[in-house]
Amino acid sequence: MKKNQVSLITALLALFFFTGSNAQKNVPIFSSVVYEGNDDVYKEHPLEPDEFYNPILQGTYPDPAIARKGDDYYLVVSSFAMFPGVPIFHSNDLVNWTQIGHVLDRKSQLKVHDTGISAGIYAPDIRYNPYNDTFYMIVTQFAGGFGNMVVKTKDPKEGWSDPIKLDFQGIDPAIFFDDDGKAYVVHNDAPNAGEELYQGHRVIKIWEYDLEEDQVIEGTDKIIVNGGVDLADKPIWIEAPHIYKNNGRYYLMCAEGGTGGWHSEVIFVSDDPLGPYEPAPSNPILTQRYFPKDRKNKVDWAGHADLVTGPDGRYYGVFLAIRPNEKDRVTTGREIFILPIDWSGEFPVFENGLVPMEPKLQMPEGVKNRTGEDGFFPNGNFTYTEKFSSENLDYRWIGLRGPREDFMEFTKNGLQINPFDVNIKEVKPTSTLFHRQQHKNFSFTTTMEYKPKSENDLAGITALQNEKFNYVFGITQKDDKHYVILERTEDGFSEILASKEISIKDKLQLKVEADGDDYKFSFALNAGEFQSLGGTVSGDILSTNVAGGFTGTLLGLYATSANDAVPEK
Repeated sequence: MKKNQVSLITALLALFFFTGSNAQKNVPIFSSVVYEGNDDVYKEHPLEPDEFYNPILQGTYPDPAIARKGDDYYLVVSSFAMFPGVPIFHSNDLVNWTQIGHVLDRKSQLKVHDTGISAGIYAPDIRYNPYNDTFYMIVTQFAGGFGNMVVKTKDPKEGWSDPIKLDFQGIDPAIFFDDDGKAYVVHNDAPNAGEELYQGHRVIKIWEYDLEEDQVIEGTDKIIVNGGVDLADKPIWIEAPHIYKNNGRYYLMCAEGGTGGWHSEVIFVSDDPLGPYEPAPSNPILTQRYFPKDRKNKVDWAGHADLVTGPDGRYYGVFLAIRPNEKDRVTTGREIFILPIDWSGEFPVFENGLVPMEPKLQMPEGVKNRTGEDGFFPNGNFTYTEKFSSENLDYRWIGLRGPREDFMEFTKNGLQINPFDVNIKEVKPTSTLFHRQQHKNFSFTTTMEYKPKSENDLAGITALQNEKFNYVFGITQKDDKHYVILERTEDGFSEILASKEISIKDKLQLKVEADGDDYKFSFALNAGEFQSLGGTVSGDILSTNVAGGFTGTLLGLYATSANDAVPEK
């Protein structure tokens, strides 16, 4: 065969493989994203040099737990069906935080591929055991047949073990290492069979834990709190327990009241880790439930806390709370706050945790506010720009039910998202790269290259609370014409709010923005002006008030080859 014939065949084969893969898959390429947050509270309360903002982590980062080894602090939060799971943050001062990855970043650790977004990973706890120089992360995984499980590492920056399944029921497990080297696990559970008294009646159990076998010791389980602080008041959802030792006594801190408007943090004490535990006379030690509902810059639902000693020797508490919009709807989800702890008396109390919370705190002595600088997580109002120029994609970008790497790849022109034959309303891994909504007032703008080939193709943006409540804003095709389309899905019912025929010649831009509860979607063609599609729409379906569940709004770069959003004629 002659050389020019070989070259021709090689070229034809290359063309065949190109048209048979990339072209038929019809993949969008996203070259940039700009997220800009612009909340009034931060403009009205500028920082002084010795101040920092609360919350310390904005957006849906709920159920915090925190551990310390020397000068290093590690904080973990719930991730539900987001993939990878359990974001983990590092700090040396409790003010400036970097995300160092995720605890559960492999399919062998996280099996959430067939579950709703609010199932999966609930309420992780992280602790350092100085007796074997090992970190433990213990958690409930409502998926994959796991239940309660634990993973371990010598260094949280170097990855974690595969899960060890634990032999007990219930949720919200936490581990405690005593001064004598013994270990215990506490968790929320149902009352004994036949002893249920009312809806929401729960108990706290404790087990002895075998560190050699990494398993609770059969037969050692014991109920140490029944119902809550006062069973006569029918308290609901005693959960998220943690044990601390201070001045020779054991303190059991729990959330009580459910993770909503009656949420609170309560404390008990005992002379023995196995109890009996007595409640403090002045519970709760943290709550926002007693104040006017129309208060300015409202923080609410405070609870689900953990304590740690700070670099200044004082105790601090991290906890979740929400900041609703002007219609009292929660779109940003449960966020992470911090307060100093007054433990000058018998029981710890969150300083200013029993009065309406303020947006700023005094810096711990000797600490400089570097949030948003040198890799530290941003705080307050900020602009985040992603050019997709590095394959080390920022950890804040996540998938849903499956790894990001299964659908994305980097090209010289930007990030390519290879569409799955799955749309955003299905309970399956989706080809969507998500960023959390972190402000009430924000814009999220992406620049993309894309020409759909059929009605089954769509790429663009999704604003998602869950699989049954979301907006889809993207580009699709019908009758050989291209359309930009806006779809609203409420409780599983989808409606096309608007569509417009367009002519795509070059890159296009898509934007979603919010002013409190008012959301708008707009597009720009070929470097032109932005045009609104659908006008102002409600953020109601993006709130946990309407959609339910435990997450906040996720803003996604979305592609699918199973599109069912058909443009209007």
